[in-house]
Amino acid sequence: MCGIVGAVAKRNIIPVLLEGLKRLEYRGYDSCGVAVVGAAQLQRARSVARVAELEAQIDQSGLTGTTGISHTRWATHGAPVTDNAHPHFSPDRDGVDRIALVHNGIIENYEEIRTELKALGYVFHSQTDTEAVAHLVNHLYDGDLLRTVQIAVKRLTGAFAIAVFCKDEPHRVVGARLGCPLIVGIGRDENFLASDAMALAGTTDQIIYLEEGDVVDVQCGSIAITDSSDRPVERKVLTVNAYSGAIELGPYRHYMQKEIFEQPRAITDTLEGVVGFDPDLFGAQAAAVFGQVDAIKILACGTSYYSGLTAKYWLEAVAGIPTSVEIASEFRYRTPAVHPNALVVVISQSGETADTLAALKYAKELGHRHSLAICNVGTSAMVRETTLSYLTRAGTEIGVASTKAFSTQLTALFLLTLTLAKMRGKLDADAEKQHLKNLRHLPTALQSVLALEPQIIAWADAFAQKENALFLGRGLHYPIALEGALKLKEISYIHAEAYPAGELKHGPLALVTKEMPVVTIAPNDTLIEKLKSNMQEVRARGGQLYVFADADSHISSGDGLHVIRLPEHYGLLSPILHVVPLQLLAYHTALARGTDVDKPRNLAKSVTVE
Repeated sequence: MCGIVGAVAKRNIIPVLLEGLKRLEYRGYDSCGVAVVGAAQLQRARSVARVAELEAQIDQSGLTGTTGISHTRWATHGAPVTDNAHPHFSPDRDGVDRIALVHNGIIENYEEIRTELKALGYVFHSQTDTEAVAHLVNHLYDGDLLRTVQIAVKRLTGAFAIAVFCKDEPHRVVGARLGCPLIVGIGRDENFLASDAMALAGTTDQIIYLEEGDVVDVQCGSIAITDSSDRPVERKVLTVNAYSGAIELGPYRHYMQKEIFEQPRAITDTLEGVVGFDPDLFGAQAAAVFGQVDAIKILACGTSYYSGLTAKYWLEAVAGIPTSVEIASEFRYRTPAVHPNALVVVISQSGETADTLAALKYAKELGHRHSLAICNVGTSAMVRETTLSYLTRAGTEIGVASTKAFSTQLTALFLLTLTLAKMRGKLDADAEKQHLKNLRHLPTALQSVLALEPQIIAWADAFAQKENALFLGRGLHYPIALEGALKLKEISYIHAEAYPAGELKHGPLALVTKEMPVVTIAPNDTLIEKLKSNMQEVRARGGQLYVFADADSHISSGDGLHVIRLPEHYGLLSPILHVVPLQLLAYHTALARGTDVDKPRNLAKSVTVE
């Protein structure tokens, strides 16, 4: 989970940049670096070790400057080596380094930009998408860095936050964001940029949260912000408790809402380092282990269990590998048949979930030899206890009802599916390229879904008056219906159940009246016509349908039928998009009912006891 810190001051800002990086270490990283304007030239230090080693390197070199940027990086588009570490430089025609840039996120069209710039004579020293942005800014530079960045970002596709400065204008740092967070810190005769308020703890408590598409010009005595149309705008200055910046709410009312909206960034971070579906993503021994695996057994609890149920559809349909999914707290108390060549996959946000850890231990005792953890905490017991692991990099999740942890778990499980499919000869080069393209576009697609929040708020007012709800889904989206029902019951205390829509006549239809809202997930997939028939069964009994449909699923609002359309159908990744409106529906219903959204009664964030 990359981090950015930038500063423009009248003092040496190296201590501020280093302290900011130290405060961002909790996010995880595998390289770090600092760049400043010093003695009328760009200077930098980079390291693939800890920030402490970078600090020692800087102390030895005597690096100082009044304008600079710094960065912590997870490996993406290249291994964690010094040449790939940020900041990246781009030289002028005389070969003198002119532009310095750091970047969070993924630039989807970097290969196109890279090819174009290579043809113009630019030399690339890294495998990163970031260096392409640095060269692009340099190529477009016309003497005004702000105007140049405004033009450059319109060429970029993907999710990103950048900070850039120029040797020829040593008094300013320009930042831009789209899909990744970036904030401005206001000081006295000095100002700052950062990806996280925690980075500026102790330096300033005056924070501006930039909005989507904003570009900001940061100078010692001024801050100028323009929106995506290059119009000057004012953004609210907030006083932030600097020492709790890592968990600061910013413009959100609750942590759950904040974490729902952090999902594009969380998925971007989870995908960092993914340039293909290779076993090494899951650990050094993954190739050998995956080569022996002929079945999957997933063990998890709660929301993580539903992510496993979704993955079962992917693993069997795409990778052609038999998959079973079990509730960890039940698995540990029965005597299952042992399949020695099965890969045991344990899923947990914290990596400390007691039932799942116990189930993992039990599986090993039974004779299972291969294990993989999908987890958000690299130092957790679960990661230490498994042979292989994949870190979801969702960042700190404070709300008890899991949101971004769930979507990043699904992302990781999709990567596992495609990796196994490729190894088993079920994924050709064209399919791999298309899946990579879809994954890189996923954060942008999620932004479009989040824009539906106002429509969902209107539904929530109606839901808040109810005491029961039914959720329906078919196939790949049945587990998403389960997750939607869980979210509603967790935080609004409305009783909610989920069923495969085809099961309506086998019992749930008896519950349907005009007082029972029926939430239906209606992607435009091969089951859409079957689902429409199920919906008619509900309408015939006077039920009120609330349908999340794809734009092209041909379902229209009418008497007893309320429809919100998602912007696009996303194929196999559709569950990740469709779960987001269900999260928002639960959140705003709970808000309308006045419950404690972030700390629902009787529940804890991490279940560390049975």
